[in-house]
Amino acid sequence: MQVFTPDDVAGNAANKYLSVLIAAKFARVLNEFPRERTSKDKKLTTRALEELTHGGIDYRVVPRKRGGA
Repeated sequence: MQVFTPDDVAGNAANKYLSVLIAAKFARVLNEFPRERTSKDKKLTTRALEELTHGGIDYRVVPRKRGGA
């Protein structure tokens, strides 16, 4: 089992919190693709964190729009 430290995942994002959000969203994208599960397949979150630490995920931060009342 591979362990990802906050420094590992923050290396390719602005901070560790943003990197976890990016990996979680990427894992959701991976979940949409059909796949054949075998017992040796890695979990989607592990695959997403690996991609993030190796620099394989391109992302952009979109500012949040606030609704005015």
